[in-house]
Amino acid sequence: MKAMALYSIKGGVGKTASAVNLAYIAAESGLRTLVWDLDPQGASSFYFRIKPKIKGGGKDLIKGKHELDGLIKGTDFDRLDLLPADFSYRNFDLLLDDQKKPGKHLKKRIKPLSEHYDLIFLDCPPNISLLSEAVFFAADILLSPIIPTTLSLRTLTQLTKFISGHDGLDQLVLLPFFSMVDRRKKMHRDIMQELSESHTEFLDTAIPYASDIERMGLERMPLPAYSKKSPSTVAYQKLWREISSHL
Repeated sequence: MKAMALYSIKGGVGKTASAVNLAYIAAESGLRTLVWDLDPQGASSFYFRIKPKIKGGGKDLIKGKHELDGLIKGTDFDRLDLLPADFSYRNFDLLLDDQKKPGKHLKKRIKPLSEHYDLIFLDCPPNISLLSEAVFFAADILLSPIIPTTLSLRTLTQLTKFISGHDGLDQLVLLPFFSMVDRRKKMHRDIMQELSESHTEFLDTAIPYASDIERMGLERMPLPAYSKKSPSTVAYQKLWREISSHL
C-alpha cells in the first residue's frame, strides 16, 4: 500500500478537492483506495456525504482502542472508502504528544490497512505541527498544491526546509503542483514559468481555478462523478497519470 498526503501549510489552496478527485480517479482505475480525512473541519467527509464523526473520537483512535478498519465507511463509489474526520481532531497534536515516538504513530496505525487497500490518501489540515510530522513519516509521497502567488511560494520554501531539517524523511517524495491557476493573470503565468524552470520537482499539470470545481460543495461528490468531460476533470486525470509514474 502506498500513502499519499495532500498537504499545504497554507489553507484555501485546493488541497481537499485534489485529495477527493485524485482518490476517485485512482479508484476508477482499479485501485482499492481509502481517504483518511485528518482535518477537523471534515471537508472530505462532507464531499462524500458522510457524517464527520469517529466512535470514541481522536483520543480513542490514537490510543488504539479501535482498529482503523472498524471505523472506515463506504462511499457511493466502487473501491473508494473513507475514514471520516472528527472535530476532536483539533486536539490531535496533544493526543500524539502523549504517545511514544509520536512522529511514527500514524505510520504504525495505517500499516495493517495494507491488506485491504492499494492506496491511502491523507487529507491534512493546513499547519506545521506534530501531526504534520507524523503525516510526513507515514507518507510515501507528499502532494503540495501551490497557488502561483508570492505567499504560496513562501510556504513551499518553509515546507522544504522543514522536511530537509528532519532525520528519517529521506524516503518522502515531495511533489508540488500548481493549483487554482488563473492564466488570465500575468502574475500566475510569470510565477509558473519561473518556478517550472528553477524547481524541477514541480509536476507539469496545473489545476485551474474553475467554477465546476467549486460546485463540489453543492453536488457533494467528486468532480469527475458529475462533470466527466470538463477541462478541470481532464486536468485532474492528467495530474493523476503524472503522480502514478512516481508510485
